[in-house]
Amino acid sequence: MKTSKKETNTMKQIIHNNKYDPSILRKCRNNKTKTKIEQEQETRQSRWARFIYVGSETRRITKLFRGTNVKVTYTTNNNLGKLLDMQTPPKRNKYDRNGVYQLTRHTCRMKYIGQTGRPFQIKFREHYNGYKYANNRSKFAQHVIDEGHSFGPMDNVMDIVHIAKKGKMLDTLKIFYIYRETQNKNKINDKLTVQTNPIFEVLLQHTPHRGPHSLT
Repeated sequence: MKTSKKETNTMKQIIHNNKYDPSILRKCRNNKTKTKIEQEQETRQSRWARFIYVGSETRRITKLFRGTNVKVTYTTNNNLGKLLDMQTPPKRNKYDRNGVYQLTRHTCRMKYIGQTGRPFQIKFREHYNGYKYANNRSKFAQHVIDEGHSFGPMDNVMDIVHIAKKGKMLDTLKIFYIYRETQNKNKINDKLTVQTNPIFEVLLQHTPHRGPHSLT
């Protein structure tokens, strides 16, 4: 079947967009006049050409490559893998969030409960600076210094207890978790931080103990 001038120009454009020499179209047509022996010799040295599939014009190019040493394969920018990657949100670092956190050393059972409306990692850096410069700004850092411990990396020292936005609820959550550790007799926070609270007592009696990483 004879190819129209419009179809020929379209195929040339497709070949150009895929970064191939447009003259390959003419070579494919001239290949029809080659002898069977020449075609068999070229087949032994065959190579692959990859095209982005855009429609029937791309298939017409495939037909032109028949009987040559060039084998055609199709590709697309809209495959399932790429579509799924676009729809899957990136996993958020837990230390980029804010709420109630717990600081502890594995060599010591004592715990410090704190809260922050900023990312946890920023708050951890502040505690570490309190240890590094011994400026007495961090109760936990001062405890580590007094006990002769090393500070340790964030993954080993900081646990996320509860994710929450800044506000009255965050303040209440911090007090509750300090109250819980006070009952366990292993808190580093100031003794005057928590007073007797009947509501917290009821919650502790009817709620199973939930350790770090309670992200509700």
